[in-house]
Amino acid sequence: MTPAPAARPSALKAFLMLATLVVAPRPSAADALDDFVKAHMEKHRIPGLSLAICREGQVEKAQGYGLANVELDVPAKPETIFQSGSVGKQFTAMAVMLLVEDGKLGLDDPLTKHFAGAPGSWKGITVRHLLTHTSGIKDWGDEDIDYRKDYTEAELAKVAMKLKPDFAPGTQWSYSNTGYALLGFLVGKVSGKFYGDLLEERVFGPLGMEDARVISEADIVRNRAAGYVLREGKLENQSWVSPMLNTTADGSLYLTALDLAKWDAALGAGKLLRPEGYAAMWSPVRLRNGTTYPYGFGWGFDEQRGEKVIEHGGSWQGFRTAIVRYPERKLTVIVLANLAQAEPERIATTVAGIVEPGLALPDARATVPDPDPARTAALRGVLEAWGKGTASPKMGAGLRGTHAGTAREKSQRESTAKNLSGAKEFVYLGEDDVASRGLERRGETLRTVVYCALRGGERDRRYRFLLNERGEVVDFASEAVD
Repeated sequence: MTPAPAARPSALKAFLMLATLVVAPRPSAADALDDFVKAHMEKHRIPGLSLAICREGQVEKAQGYGLANVELDVPAKPETIFQSGSVGKQFTAMAVMLLVEDGKLGLDDPLTKHFAGAPGSWKGITVRHLLTHTSGIKDWGDEDIDYRKDYTEAELAKVAMKLKPDFAPGTQWSYSNTGYALLGFLVGKVSGKFYGDLLEERVFGPLGMEDARVISEADIVRNRAAGYVLREGKLENQSWVSPMLNTTADGSLYLTALDLAKWDAALGAGKLLRPEGYAAMWSPVRLRNGTTYPYGFGWGFDEQRGEKVIEHGGSWQGFRTAIVRYPERKLTVIVLANLAQAEPERIATTVAGIVEPGLALPDARATVPDPDPARTAALRGVLEAWGKGTASPKMGAGLRGTHAGTAREKSQRESTAKNLSGAKEFVYLGEDDVASRGLERRGETLRTVVYCALRGGERDRRYRFLLNERGEVVDFASEAVD
């Protein structure tokens, strides 16, 4: 068998190759950035990666690291074409919004208006629900579709119609690739064009995104990367998926880092849509109980060191991708990798902290005096309750009311419980006072962000707790740290 790339001299050499540098940032930041990326890739055995840093609509740095194709020893470049994964959802949302502005589609149109034979369970579901993952339509999986079978759009729509809803529309949030595939079919019904053709005509072509397109297994695509997965420590090629299932609108695009840089510049300049269109796209969805969830139309919302973040990641067929935008700084970091286990969002946020030290996250291995041990204990209690699927008095209303009951949520809760049970210590790292920043989460104004570390388990993790003025945990997030 061919050994994994970490054991091959040619691959190790390729990890050190740097391709096409545009305008370099400050030398010290550039050195630290390259050192971080190369060390991270080597440790986590990521074959290849493309990175772009954009500021005020201009490419500040675009660079490839490692290998786009391990078998052929092809280096990754900024021009390397990766599969988008769910980063493609923002383009589907744009296609929908273009039709909304054309007057051909309404955000509050019922789904039953556009899909003949829709089941009774779809009553009350709107286009807006699909865009925001609040429809309740199940995220299809291996038990619902055969990823090696070619379906027609009509056949896939029928599969979606047979799925039992996870919850009533608008009552919960749960990620649904099914919903975005339906949006692609809807774009075709309304426009009379395949959604990929509409994107080429209205987005990719006008913005000069020369390599952006829907995935094709048959076409000759120059600079196309190969996708990989680590199985029991061995690097293998991605699993094969039928051509039709690689054309749906839930994330089946080819993109380069340079394409996404052009996309980012257009977003920053307010091209393609009117201001109210972007306002709708970048507003958290409001649930029936009055709380919100930090997701709009194909974009998620977060904060980093008290600054607003608009972002999305993607994962599909041995590829992982992320675009992370910091609108207040007019800074964007784009990371495309060709390994299923890569963590592009973590790479992107770390890179942002290198080029902008004010965004750097606390060191998860630091020893810091804890000003409020009782609060830290209560934060751990919130995690314990979340892992058990129970409520905690220290949870805000939105977090306390999250019970979508989906497989994805169950997995997240189980993962939280497992991490807690295997760790040796839970410690305070620091906090940010964000009371004056105008940040909100789940419908509540944020006052404090508290950082903690969970250490001694399978992997150390850094937790970020978002607190309201009453000290309740409105939301939390975590990431593994090296």
